[in-house]
Amino acid sequence: MYSENKIWIAMSGEEKIYIEPRMANRHGLIAGATGTGKTITLKVLAESFSDAGVPVFLADAKGDLAGMCQPGVDTEDMQKRIQKFGLQDIWSYHAYPTSIWDVYGEEGRPLRTTISEMGPLLLGKLLGLNDTQSDILSIVFRIADDAGLLLLDIKDLRSMLTYVGDHTADYVTAYGNITKQSVGAIVRALINLEDQGGDLFFGEPALDVKDWFRTDENGKGYINVLAAQKLMNYPDMYGTFMLWMMSELFEVLPEYGDAEKPKMVFFFDEAHMLFDNATPELLQKIEQVVKLIRSKGVGIFFITQSPSDIPDEVLGQLGNRIQHALRAYTPKEQKALKAAAESFRVNPAFSTADVLQELGTGEALVSVLDEEGRPTIVQQSKILCPQSRMGAITEEERRAAIQADVSMAKYDEAVDRDSAYEFLNRRAAEEEKAAQEAQQKAEQEAAEAEAARIRAKQEAEQAKIQAKLEAEEAKARQKAEAALAKEQAKTEAERAKEAARIAREKEKAHKEMMKTMGRVASNVGNTLVRGLLQNLKRR
Repeated sequence: MYSENKIWIAMSGEEKIYIEPRMANRHGLIAGATGTGKTITLKVLAESFSDAGVPVFLADAKGDLAGMCQPGVDTEDMQKRIQKFGLQDIWSYHAYPTSIWDVYGEEGRPLRTTISEMGPLLLGKLLGLNDTQSDILSIVFRIADDAGLLLLDIKDLRSMLTYVGDHTADYVTAYGNITKQSVGAIVRALINLEDQGGDLFFGEPALDVKDWFRTDENGKGYINVLAAQKLMNYPDMYGTFMLWMMSELFEVLPEYGDAEKPKMVFFFDEAHMLFDNATPELLQKIEQVVKLIRSKGVGIFFITQSPSDIPDEVLGQLGNRIQHALRAYTPKEQKALKAAAESFRVNPAFSTADVLQELGTGEALVSVLDEEGRPTIVQQSKILCPQSRMGAITEEERRAAIQADVSMAKYDEAVDRDSAYEFLNRRAAEEEKAAQEAQQKAEQEAAEAEAARIRAKQEAEQAKIQAKLEAEEAKARQKAEAALAKEQAKTEAERAKEAARIAREKEKAHKEMMKTMGRVASNVGNTLVRGLLQNLKRR
């Protein structure tokens, strides 16, 4: 309850226990065994900060904090508590401005961030990577950043990992050795994260934490409730998400300095999930954020069963402490109880360790920072009642609360803009096309070379056949010419022989003729002579 400009959280006898609003960013602790009233304390604090105009973020681990969007229900038990605290004249049941979120988008408005905003350190914890794998993941982020590629969702990161794994030789000189085995291990861890719903958490539109710094028309701070019942089934994812939220607030918000009240109060329920299996580097980051975020005007309250769940470096930063009952059945629990008791400023009126074991539900040991920032003496106190509903809301009430928060409707529909996945797919398609074209060209060149070889072989064989044919033709021609020459020679010889024969026969005939002519001439001569003689004789 907000009273006298202070956060009124409890009563110690007749004394009111307040948290000074300007000391709220010195952080706080709500601890206690299961069933001792931690959730009621958280609700009272959240409602009080909202009344003071301070926005709140909290995780609803059991599904009963969303009841803040509904007014409380008047019961006989509530009337008794109201009267016990003397609140009859000022008490009222009312709802608080509530914005309900859910990483899975099932029980609240979708809450997303991008792979790049999460960063390699937190993502490495979320994936459960070892040091070598975390280093390679950081290298992959650096390669994507240097190439101007956006890592928005899981498919972007998986595509980037696959690409780097396929081109490790290209990055050795500039970024160091990258083993395909480690890349494969990261990809397998991503698949496991998808099975946990990581594919829903990573994407756009990413949450702008500035949207959580809202007040309603009455000046009440909005209570941003993360529906975390399903998320709690995956402790690493829950712890890493909450740390990311703190880191995001730290990175986004400007320096705020000392102020009358914080800009926001962040409740981290089941805080042990943040520190389980955390690496030294991660613990260092947590400690840094817790130390420095108060200068940004943000107060953090860790809620857990025992203060021993929180490392001493962080525990030492928590100035406002509300310690519900602790159980000490084992030596380890007894040691934790003793440490919790010794962390308080001693009240001489009672034994802190004894009271810690005797506290009833709704009772707590409280020590807060006074106006000068000094821890007050621990007081055995009774926590006030919430004014909103204690318990879960119906599905209809949940839907109505979500729909009524119209200013956050911009987060309802997922957006998948052009990023590393699309770019690398295009590059892969281009490389595949280029490879196909190169293969086709090579096959074409090979085919052309084979065709040229076959053609050359055919031409050689044809030339050989042609040469053989020409040789045979030449030989045949020579043979024919020789035969023709022989035949011609024979013919000439026969002609010469025939001519000689004819010449001989002509000569013979000439001789015969001459001989005959001689005989004739002789006979004619003789006749003529005889005739002349006879003529002469007649004369």
